[in-house]
Amino acid sequence: MFRNDVPITPELVRQHGLTPDEYQRFRGLIGRDPTLTELGIVSAMWNEHCSYKSSRKHLRGLPTTGPWVIQGPGENAGVIDIGDGLACVFKMESHNHPSFIEPYQGAATGVGGILRDVFTMGARPIAALNALRFGSPDHPRTRHLVSGVVAGIGGYGNSFGVPTVGGAVGFHPRYDGNILVNAMAVGLAKADAIFYAAASGVGNPIVYLGSKTGRDGIHGATMASAEFDAETESKRPTVQVGDPFAEKLLLEACLELMRSGAVIAIQDMGAAGLTCSAVEMGAKGDLGVELDIEKVPAREAGMTPYEMMLSESQERMLMVLKPGMEAEAEAIFVKWGLDFAVIGKTTDTLRFVVKWHGDVVADLPIKELGDEAPLYDRPHIANTHLPEIQAADVAAPASLTEALKRLVGSPELCSKRWVYEQYDHFIGGNTVQKPGGDAAIVRVEDGPRGLALTADVTPRYCEADPVEGGRQAVAEAWRNITAVGGRPLAITDNLNFGNPEKPEVMGQLVGCLQGIGEACKALDFPVVSGNVSLYNETNGVGILPTPTIGGVGVLDDVARHATIALKREGDVLVLVGAAEGWLGQSIYLSVIEGREEGAPPPVDLSLERRNGDFVRGLIASGQVDTVHDLSDGGLAVALAEMAMAGSFGATLPEAPEGMPAHAYLFGEDQARYLVAVPAEAATDILYAASAQGIDASVVGVVEGDGLTLPGGQTISVAELRDAHEGWLPAYMASLPAAA
Repeated sequence: MFRNDVPITPELVRQHGLTPDEYQRFRGLIGRDPTLTELGIVSAMWNEHCSYKSSRKHLRGLPTTGPWVIQGPGENAGVIDIGDGLACVFKMESHNHPSFIEPYQGAATGVGGILRDVFTMGARPIAALNALRFGSPDHPRTRHLVSGVVAGIGGYGNSFGVPTVGGAVGFHPRYDGNILVNAMAVGLAKADAIFYAAASGVGNPIVYLGSKTGRDGIHGATMASAEFDAETESKRPTVQVGDPFAEKLLLEACLELMRSGAVIAIQDMGAAGLTCSAVEMGAKGDLGVELDIEKVPAREAGMTPYEMMLSESQERMLMVLKPGMEAEAEAIFVKWGLDFAVIGKTTDTLRFVVKWHGDVVADLPIKELGDEAPLYDRPHIANTHLPEIQAADVAAPASLTEALKRLVGSPELCSKRWVYEQYDHFIGGNTVQKPGGDAAIVRVEDGPRGLALTADVTPRYCEADPVEGGRQAVAEAWRNITAVGGRPLAITDNLNFGNPEKPEVMGQLVGCLQGIGEACKALDFPVVSGNVSLYNETNGVGILPTPTIGGVGVLDDVARHATIALKREGDVLVLVGAAEGWLGQSIYLSVIEGREEGAPPPVDLSLERRNGDFVRGLIASGQVDTVHDLSDGGLAVALAEMAMAGSFGATLPEAPEGMPAHAYLFGEDQARYLVAVPAEAATDILYAASAQGIDASVVGVVEGDGLTLPGGQTISVAELRDAHEGWLPAYMASLPAAA
């Protein structure tokens, strides 16, 4: 019997996030009015969060292959070969909208979801990272949001048992109404034992695994595909509730079941829950799927088929099992205290059929749910290139040392120790380099090899020039990995933008993707996974374009790596890369001058590669153990961070002739590293750089307990550290803001 007892009205269609044209497209596809459950299914499959209908066309230009790439975009996570029969599995995703509405659970379930993406592939998670963007510190909700998000990330990751080893935290008024919570997870698997989502075989059992289904998260993916407004708080029920202890049990049960040989295909129930996971498994395998959803374990009485199909309850998996192995699989899940239920089977019909106590509540063409999703080529305009700002047009500060102190103590550049000390970054015992450096390092199994991990972006560059900003985001990740001695292998991205229906916002997305693609090709740094998060906008005000880049690299020997800390009195400071004094879009211009103006620094990708390969070679050969890449705040901020990390001072005697000292110290020219080496080694390094056509020069010396800048001004490292470490704890300890 076909059950269709709810009239589908234009208002109901609108509430499901479908345009009239999209609804007519769907109705034409099935040749009739849909049932309510079918309307819910298509609203989930065709929303922006799941279908990428505004971005798919432009994502196709990204490089996604390489000799070491095992699996690129299109699966739960990307997979790369790291040698010795091992693979690294990783991905980053957003949980922006839920975290704004309910910061603790929104952030916590963001962590839980990305961990499942990794272990769904057969990998054991070994590290987590995150990239967070909050509104102005003066905004009444910011403190509440910071507190909740950080607690949620720590609460889930610490309880699950994965070290949180790196990330980024930034503040800007453009995130006042729409914060960003991007979560990244990294895991290890055997290269020849990766599990995929494509179902195979007709008549094979489809099983539901994990926690019970409730009403939390219904329409979560649809909410993530719309901008916020004055009714945002009413969307609180669409935020999922996580249980990290259940997820830990799910991890162990899934990995044990995978080892048994019973698993044909596996899919995490993430966005759009049972709907998306079942459709993707069938469509990828060119099979149909039939579900009897009254068999789904429910934790709430009276749930309807509609609610069952759209719930985003956490810690759940869907699998296709080999016939005859159901009892063995069930025994494993019962042992781990988790639900197990056979809820359907694969078919040869290419139909997605959902039954409820014998009634058919959905009967849809399975491949068309994905293949026929709308694909938009939205109008987009290239952002106007802003004029270059000359150093002579930017006022020098009254005091270089006071300017440096203000910068390192500013919300953007201050120490984020208050954040990352709430995360357990040593659990598992393989963290070699904890948060606070250029990239984290995690040992691979028993070593000596390791992974270098980073996640970051510079949104102000992307706003000023999306193409250049996209290039710089990838180059920055590449430099961070290089600066610790890692060989960059691949990236995952999280593309956070505003409303794509606005041509200027769509132009930001298209431009950033162009820049990301160019940089990935030039640096042999392919994109293997990622996420697009659009409609990050509230009452018409969009976020800064924020294409977060998560990078992964490999070290052959973790014992031979570099850190940012100055280590020896008398070391000389060698600047690799040229100082041009670029102040456009710099932190100096923003914090000291109160101006967010000008073109961002240009990125020369061939220079990035040459300079980075040179520095990595110095680390690998054992000549260098102290390196910091230059980014926000330029040379002076990099040196201050090195001094504060190592408790040594340094002297920068003079700026290049003809260059204002503040431009030399705070300019944000790209492709640069600051290296500290014993004086006797410096000559050989400079000679090697010259032979390779690389700009390198001695710019100072490690000495004393203060920083002496050109002109003789000196500030103690202790005073800098007080400013650097003090802002965030003081801010979070002040009177609580209204929730």
